Amino acid sequence: MDNKYQGSRTIRLPRWFSRKHKGGADPFQLSVISDGGEEKDDYMDDVPDGSSEMDPCFSTNDLRVFVGTWNVAGRSPVGSLAVDLDEWLNLKDAADIYVLGFQEIVPLKAKTVIGAEDSTEATNWNLLIGKTLNDKYGCPWLTPLVNPIATENYHKEGIFGSERQPSISGQTTIPMREQQNQCSKYKLMASKKMVGVFISVWMRKGLLEKYNIAGVKVCSVACGIMGYLGNKGSVSVSLSIDGTSFCFIAAHLASGEKKGDEGRRNHQVSEIFRRTYFPRLPEDGDSLLPLTILGHDRIFWFGDLNYRLYLEDNLARHLIRQQDWTALQKFDQLRGELDDGGVFQGWKEGNIEFAPTYKYSSSNCNRYSGGIPSRAGEKQRTPAWCDRILWYGKGVRQLSYFRSESKFSDHRPVSALFCTRIEVMKSSNPRFAAIPTTFLPRTLRKTHGQEKATEEVPSTLLSLIVRDVEVSQSPTYMKACISSR
Repeated sequence: MDNKYQGSRTIRLPRWFSRKHKGGADPFQLSVISDGGEEKDDYMDDVPDGSSEMDPCFSTNDLRVFVGTWNVAGRSPVGSLAVDLDEWLNLKDAADIYVLGFQEIVPLKAKTVIGAEDSTEATNWNLLIGKTLNDKYGCPWLTPLVNPIATENYHKEGIFGSERQPSISGQTTIPMREQQNQCSKYKLMASKKMVGVFISVWMRKGLLEKYNIAGVKVCSVACGIMGYLGNKGSVSVSLSIDGTSFCFIAAHLASGEKKGDEGRRNHQVSEIFRRTYFPRLPEDGDSLLPLTILGHDRIFWFGDLNYRLYLEDNLARHLIRQQDWTALQKFDQLRGELDDGGVFQGWKEGNIEFAPTYKYSSSNCNRYSGGIPSRAGEKQRTPAWCDRILWYGKGVRQLSYFRSESKFSDHRPVSALFCTRIEVMKSSNPRFAAIPTTFLPRTLRKTHGQEKATEEVPSTLLSLIVRDVEVSQSPTYMKACISSR
């Protein structure tokens, strides 16, 4: 099914259907967005993601997006964690959107990996997050129903509506009631749990009033034991803010620091790219929303990615004591893979200026596990930056990248704050944008006629064409397709 879909998404366009031009080439030509890293500053690219610069019907706004990841080592949230969450979420510098990814919110035992999903821990985390976000602004937060999404597909109507929404599988989602307290500043937009991997997306209430939020969907990919159990894998959220699509992927990849273990992690990344799929549903109407990860405009991948250091333990600890992060990064597996194009070709990560986040000896401890002399029963682990945040797409600028100092688990939480552009339709009919038919492919010109200089063509159709070219020509996507055969 995946291969069938991938084949159908490849749209072949004439070579002239390209926005990159030289000399006297037509300035209205549309560029194919490349997966390469040639651009020096993608945030200030003159045409961020489509035709907004040539179309006066579009404008661009900036949003602040907070992305965080935390492996909580199978521990349940407690009330005292509110202080740790406050520091992690950096509420003194509030964002418009909070996207939080967790790993191991339940112990990874046979019962939890093989047994039925239990929403208890996910609900408890959502309650604590909601309380932390909203109590900060001086108004008590009334507890809503915050069940995680029950199916692989979820829509905005399910958040605020009172009716159950049918899913593509014939099951029903569990709607989340609108918070009773109207002064709450943040709303829970989407939530998904797969064994211990969990994602929670919150949005400032003002955004819901200002923009059209559509196509809120989730997808989980299990690629752990035997390649299909949920002890490892990803949970993803797709949503669209007016004319800009976002994808957030929270992942937990294969552990291990032996030589060759990075290959298993690379394979799981390819599997997540290949198997993450957001089906089109009747509720989408004529909105041509992205179906795959790389079909989105702005993509954030984060989690316990488990990449380690190619370095002897004693030397790693020495560099940590010296706080020589530059020297230490030369031995980082993920940085090596990014540089060599092994995985995440064309993706970006901010400069790491903090100590490795794994593995600490125990809760309430600032000492890394193992070392010399090692303590009885303590695991020998070379410290590493296991917890990471990456991004892909134009119109994204990272403002900060840091770790927090909660001692709740053997991992330290990591977060990044981004400023990201969104494309906003200004015309009275947001579904259409006037473009010259001269610059459409022949098949579209035949459909819409050539007798007029311009035609009313769905702008989403044009963006989908460009997006599909991006997906089909992306080296990362093609590598994932090849590995699936």
